[in-house]
Amino acid sequence: MHDELSQAFSLEGRVAAVTGAASGIGRDTARVFALAGAQVVLSDIDAAGLAEAVAEITELGGVAEAHAADVAQRTEVDALAEAAVRSRGRLDIWVNCAGVAATMPVLEATEADIDRLVAINLKGTYWGCAAAARAMQAQGAGSIINVSSTGADSAAAGFSIYAMTKGAVNTLTRTCAKEFGAFGVRVNAIAPGWIETPLANFRFRNAAGEIDPQLREQGLRDRAKASPLGLTGVPRDVGLAMLYLASDASRFVTGQVLRPNGGASMP
Repeated sequence: MHDELSQAFSLEGRVAAVTGAASGIGRDTARVFALAGAQVVLSDIDAAGLAEAVAEITELGGVAEAHAADVAQRTEVDALAEAAVRSRGRLDIWVNCAGVAATMPVLEATEADIDRLVAINLKGTYWGCAAAARAMQAQGAGSIINVSSTGADSAAAGFSIYAMTKGAVNTLTRTCAKEFGAFGVRVNAIAPGWIETPLANFRFRNAAGEIDPQLREQGLRDRAKASPLGLTGVPRDVGLAMLYLASDASRFVTGQVLRPNGGASMP
């Protein structure tokens, strides 16, 4: 690859914070960022998963550190941004990837169900945008990436609360892009289709809570049929899309929702 293009996608000299980085999309995004040259601060409530992710990146020659945080708590999100700046001297990229899902009919949802998903998926993203923007404002540049979902575009029975939070994330993304653009910070969202992650694999668990191989294989076949490409997504598919939005290759892109979903949804 020509140096001109390599430089456009390089994250050398930059510091990235990724929430929800102990597994799934967040973990692979942190890995991709590190391979692109970024110093990565990984955050999650899963301390063991964080340690494994940091060890994996370090073994690959990358620079990574862990900072546990519950994104439902504003003080912990603020502390994460402050820790990244204190440890690494700056903050260039922030990914709001931490999230949870739940399935239930509207007629059966409780206030506690709604409060939990709103606290993590929506308020956690809101606090993350604000904390990152404060840190980036002084340096006059930065990229914030929120994780939405195809669920925000296509209705699915049982996913009302999850879809509601992700639809709100899309709107928040556009609002922040308007507000933060004045000081050089871009804000975009990634709305993946179905990606095989620990979060998504709950559909394939049996009564004992274990992954049922037959259920998994049938589920993967069904998901592949939903894509014009006949494919199912893996975390790396999203991590590479994240790299585009984090890098200078997307310097003219803000307020957008990028949809790596295999064509399952085309709004």
